[in-house]
Amino acid sequence: MLTGRDGRTLYDQSGYGRPEGEGIRLAPQEALYLLHRQKIEIPGYTFDTLLAECADQRNFLRSFLVYRDLRERGYVVQTGPHDYRVFRRGEKPGTGESLYLVRVLSERDPIRFTKLIEEVVTSRNMRKQYVLAVVDDEDELTYYEIKLQKLADASVPQPAIAPTEAILIGKSAMVRVPPQSDLEKAGFGKRLDDERLMISPVELLYLMDAGILHVKKDGTQITPKEYFAFASDSDPELASKDKVYTELRRHDFIPRTGYKFGHHFRVYCGKNVHSDLLVHAIEKEAVMPMSVISRSVRMAHSVKKKMLFGCVHTTGIQFVEFARIKL
Repeated sequence: MLTGRDGRTLYDQSGYGRPEGEGIRLAPQEALYLLHRQKIEIPGYTFDTLLAECADQRNFLRSFLVYRDLRERGYVVQTGPHDYRVFRRGEKPGTGESLYLVRVLSERDPIRFTKLIEEVVTSRNMRKQYVLAVVDDEDELTYYEIKLQKLADASVPQPAIAPTEAILIGKSAMVRVPPQSDLEKAGFGKRLDDERLMISPVELLYLMDAGILHVKKDGTQITPKEYFAFASDSDPELASKDKVYTELRRHDFIPRTGYKFGHHFRVYCGKNVHSDLLVHAIEKEAVMPMSVISRSVRMAHSVKKKMLFGCVHTTGIQFVEFARIKL
């Protein structure tokens, strides 16, 4: 607690603390930062002794590191409603609006997608950008902007495909069609030879549900339900992949396997020769280490794609985009 003119000057000029009576009340991170910058004195404390005392609080050190970094970048920072509320450069409480809501994590913290989505929705309703500030084991900081993406339709509609028959080959299906068939033009399958096109399990489920492929096994036609029970035995993620794949197709996107990038799908959204997105299908209740997400984002960035996680829940698919940003 600072009283008198000095405290109110810190608040009025630089947005430190919160007014209380004739002075201001400082959060521990603010007090430690101001003590380090020699802008205040706290009787009985040096920077080292105050840091040692505050460090007994859970996750305090990484919280302070993020606070210091944001302040050094020229932002006014206040605690809450997540971990920090960050104002636009040149603005402060009373005379401006906050731009970011920041949540502080370590590289080993788990991301609980249900909670993450709730916090992003709250930030969006407040017209703020939601940011994760991740502190690694060497105290280096990385910032990620998190967005809930509503997919727009692709710029190139897919052609209509006439129903045809297929033969089940293992977990895949084989269709006898000539090169450059409508199936291929719509982005389905992989050529076995000039006469045969192989359809992967997730493609097959979609095409069966759409009534495009009628699949036979040992001369008997099978239903999508029967095929799903058969194929999901060896792929426990098939249900979530199928739902995300179907949603991507609903927007005329072309999802292909993303195995080489370590994800379920690489996705073509229009006329680009190269794919635009990497998409990984998960259940909404999924928990994923931040370190895994970091690798995903770095991979996507290195190949100039966006990284989306397709969260499956009862009301549909929520696409969550992670992107590294420089504040």
